[in-house]
Amino acid sequence: MNIAHFLTHKSNVAYLYNDFTLRQALEKMKHHGYTAIPVISREGQYIGTVCEGDFLWYLVRGEGNQPLQQIDVQDVETMQLSDLPFSRQYEPVNITATIDTLIDKAVTQNFVPVVDDLGSFIGIITRRDILRYFYQTVSQQE
Repeated sequence: MNIAHFLTHKSNVAYLYNDFTLRQALEKMKHHGYTAIPVISREGQYIGTVCEGDFLWYLVRGEGNQPLQQIDVQDVETMQLSDLPFSRQYEPVNITATIDTLIDKAVTQNFVPVVDDLGSFIGIITRRDILRYFYQTVSQQE
């Protein structure tokens, strides 16, 4: 089975550029209501996926047993998304990946980023779309 069947194309996906400020990124995530969103470069390369928790732990952080340190909220106006460490890496798959590889990734990720042979972000495949397809396939066989 070709995984392109499940692809939501980049033009229909909300994503962030890695040079966005933290404020721009938070506003876009809030607008779309997402808890995780892909991050790409201006050249279209997939960088990673940022989650709400990444912002939280960046704004209020502590090392080891030291007390939490807060970053001034005004700093979100100037800090770039590229300064933010992503706590969890959403591994992308190539558009030529097998369905087994796709399902393996979808078990632990809400969506699977898809890249072309040059590493350019071309879209996502959601776990919901995969489950819906297999549910419909099983339902039709009964």
